[in-house]
Amino acid sequence: MPKRDFVQISDITAAEVGELFQLAAAMKSGQYRERPLEGKTLAMIFAKSSTRTRVSFEVGTYQLGGHPIFLSSQDMQLGRGESIEDTAKVLSRYVEGIMIRTFSHTDVEQLAHHAAIPVVNGLTDLLHPCQVLSDLFTVSEALGGWDGKVIAWVGDGNNMANSWLNAAALFGFELRLSCPRGYEPNRDIFERAKAKTTVTMFEDPEEAVRDAHVVNTDVWASMGQEADAETRMLAFRGFTVDPDFMKLAAPDAIFLHCLPAHRGEEVAGAVIDGPQSRVWDQAENRLHVQKALIATLMG
Repeated sequence: MPKRDFVQISDITAAEVGELFQLAAAMKSGQYRERPLEGKTLAMIFAKSSTRTRVSFEVGTYQLGGHPIFLSSQDMQLGRGESIEDTAKVLSRYVEGIMIRTFSHTDVEQLAHHAAIPVVNGLTDLLHPCQVLSDLFTVSEALGGWDGKVIAWVGDGNNMANSWLNAAALFGFELRLSCPRGYEPNRDIFERAKAKTTVTMFEDPEEAVRDAHVVNTDVWASMGQEADAETRMLAFRGFTVDPDFMKLAAPDAIFLHCLPAHRGEEVAGAVIDGPQSRVWDQAENRLHVQKALIATLMG
């Protein structure tokens, strides 16, 4: 059976996502007690630090009977110039799967190309497919699915915005985005999604969230962008998701944020800690969805 990678959400079909979510729900409810990773090891490569990605993959691998190995770039010869190709070939002789969280998306693509074992994209500067998969599972739990729903993205056109565009292209839901000028999502990803479903870019964030069923945002300065934080603070004025924004959304709208959050910047405390927030469910669901993913790819 050929190995499968998860580098972007289009690496799996809509039907496979449905099966994955059924498995994740069984895992979350405690109905699934199998240990398909017994005797298997997941190598976790981190060029970028993390809370949710590391803990969810590490705990999830353990709960499935496997053994996770944490590897920072400083712990490996990657940090001293060993090629991605050589690293992929060596790890393929030792472990049964690789999860990598790094800066360059090309590095993940090269790792997946040269590895003989499944590779999971834990985050790159371009995409964050594991997060958006967990977010979709959260939407399904809270709203019963995404068919006929409007998803709004307010803020930076970053890897999460790009991942939501890929998800919209795969599932066909309506996606509205509002990003400050100069901070739009990847143009190629945007155009591909627009060719497949209703994707709209709004200058006014209030128009993006009007009657939306899901309101999404993220930090204004992600990891590696700290030097631009002050410039971004000025550019993103007016893009804070506050209670007035949420009043414009559908009455049953939910709020999502992939975390970490900066209250008072991209989101008001009254929203992220309020009754419409599903942020903590969203964070928990990283564990269950990723367990389903690695059980499917490695089990």
